[in-house]
Amino acid sequence: MSFAYEVPEGLLYSRNHEWVKVKGKVATVGVTDYVQRKLREVLYVELPNTNVKVSRGQHVATIESVRATHEVRSPVSGRIVEVNAKLVDSPELINEYPYESGWIFRVEIANEEDLADLMDADEYSRYLQELELEAEESE
Repeated sequence: MSFAYEVPEGLLYSRNHEWVKVKGKVATVGVTDYVQRKLREVLYVELPNTNVKVSRGQHVATIESVRATHEVRSPVSGRIVEVNAKLVDSPELINEYPYESGWIFRVEIANEEDLADLMDADEYSRYLQELELEAEESE
């Protein structure tokens, strides 16, 4: 059987496995424990440019690991206001602290309705269980 993934309460989650922490009009975005475990050892992160407008679902960053590449998509439309420059020299922060110092970018939210399409921790946990079941059935 599969092992449990860390899914902190108080965050929102996308089906592409980004987490979102909203503070005022700004959303901090990173990838979930599920992604960092699937990638294993993160080697490189291609960060987005700041002050760029993005649409919900748009590919804005790339994470490369020994196993795979993951396209990070913006879970909300808005303007990128900050990137986590620490990831340039320390991409392993995504593996070590995916929900803290491993965040990837911050976006000023253009449309708060975008947040309604994201999942809470319980919904995301159920979504991961469904993915694990599908993976086990296809083996």
